[in-house]
Amino acid sequence: MTSEKKTGQDDQALFRQLMSDTRKLKQDTVLHQPVRASRQRIPEKRLRSEQADNSHYFSDEFQPLLSEEGPVRYVRADVSHYELKKLRRGDYTPEIFLDLHGLTQQQAKQELGALLAACRREHLFCASIMHGHGKHILKQKAPLWLAQHPYVMAFHQAPKLFGGDAALLVLIEVEEWHPPELL
Repeated sequence: MTSEKKTGQDDQALFRQLMSDTRKLKQDTVLHQPVRASRQRIPEKRLRSEQADNSHYFSDEFQPLLSEEGPVRYVRADVSHYELKKLRRGDYTPEIFLDLHGLTQQQAKQELGALLAACRREHLFCASIMHGHGKHILKQKAPLWLAQHPYVMAFHQAPKLFGGDAALLVLIEVEEWHPPELL
């Protein structure tokens, strides 16, 4: 017998001897819920009104002046152009995604309104809106609608990582957050 086999057998015998007084544990699985910040449930009626309030900014008649050359981009007058550059480079990671594939223009407007309301409510600064290629209707309309909204600070065609020319990265002006007062 080789010394390796003998040592392996000795180790097994020693292990069995040491474990002779143990008993098998009964496994009772306990699932712990993640600890989340206490958020109040927002009534459905309020969500619908926020969606409607935010989608009324989108007009099909108004044509904002957007650059025709290069990728789709926009920056509000009071926002630094450096923010636009950071969007283009992919420095911002979207915190929420909206997929407009298969929606009508009216549905897309409502979803954009709901997204902007949710971003402000949840303090989400960067969003990705995937409009796809398709017939280029939403691809052309989404930037026009977003440029009209007062809470949209800037948007740029997404980098390849986040959808390329079939998506937009949007910077949203969020509400100031005030911690709850201690009683």
